[in-house]
Amino acid sequence: MKITVSVTNDLATDQRVHKVCTTLTQSGYEVKLVGRKFRNSRPLERIYQTDRLRLFFNRSVLFYAEYNIRLFFYLLFDKTDLYLSNDTDSLPANYLASKIRRKPLVFDAHEMFPEVPELTHRPVVKAVWRKIEDWIFPHLKHCYTVCRSIADYYNIRYKINMGVVRNIPFATVSQPVQKKIWADDGKKVLLYQGAVNIGRGIEWVIDAMPYLDDCIFYIAGDGDVLSAMQAKAKSLELEDRVRFLGRIPLEELSVYTSQAAIGLVLLENRGLNYYYALPNRIFDFMRVHVPVLATDFPEMRRVVATYHTGVLIDHYEPEYLAETIKSMLAAPINHPDFEHAGQDLSWERESEVILKIMENL
Repeated sequence: MKITVSVTNDLATDQRVHKVCTTLTQSGYEVKLVGRKFRNSRPLERIYQTDRLRLFFNRSVLFYAEYNIRLFFYLLFDKTDLYLSNDTDSLPANYLASKIRRKPLVFDAHEMFPEVPELTHRPVVKAVWRKIEDWIFPHLKHCYTVCRSIADYYNIRYKINMGVVRNIPFATVSQPVQKKIWADDGKKVLLYQGAVNIGRGIEWVIDAMPYLDDCIFYIAGDGDVLSAMQAKAKSLELEDRVRFLGRIPLEELSVYTSQAAIGLVLLENRGLNYYYALPNRIFDFMRVHVPVLATDFPEMRRVVATYHTGVLIDHYEPEYLAETIKSMLAAPINHPDFEHAGQDLSWERESEVILKIMENL
């Protein structure tokens, strides 16, 4: 079976889509992944085929409109047996192509798209995305998402059967290369990895850094508020202890993850999408025995509190945050807890949901 997978990013750092495509390829399916290409997009070397579309527009409504139109015609003439759409922003093209060509459609909801923080103060745009979901979601027969809370929400709202595939690393992942990438005179590394977008708690940690003389805060990623975070660090004269790494290819990311002292998974309550979030970085840090400092939201609590692999907090004053980090650094890591979590949680187990869908089409 030939499967065409589509997503709106440039493929280089999307761990979830890469794991899905890898699993399908290793299970005997012929996979092609379609995304978009930027001027600074890095070359890709994958075990499956990739294709990236160059667009005239790379932001705003013009981007989403152009991408879905281009993708629709691409899929319409693509030699494939099945469409796998990732997120609501790639769904219109996939849905229309699947209807016209009478091909099966599988949908992977990475988040509650109309509830993303970027749309909080944009009611018209939010309403448009909600209308798109109201139009298509009731007709979805094969779909899954990243956590139980989001699945329950959509199942109740649209009376569908959305499964759950959490964004957990492979159990059989190779050990990261043991090389030291930071030489900071013994300072402890605090690491944020992921999109540098609004509501990710990055500014809270920057505000706490004046009280953390023995720490360096590294930010691995790019996003809408990167310039604002860089300006904030500069205004507090923290350029030497708040450092921006940019986007790290997923093939290299584990080297950075494994050398952190604490992984940061802090989110602001900016709607249901963040409140129900279960970021993959929680599992990435867990896999390499790095404790997390995470926000006490339902899905994150379900993992961190169950396996005792970090600390949950619900307020973020600079001095309080700094004291919490200091206490975590002073406490020894309980490696058996991480081992227990690693035995229970793996992509191999999660992906059984996807493979079952494919087998039953």
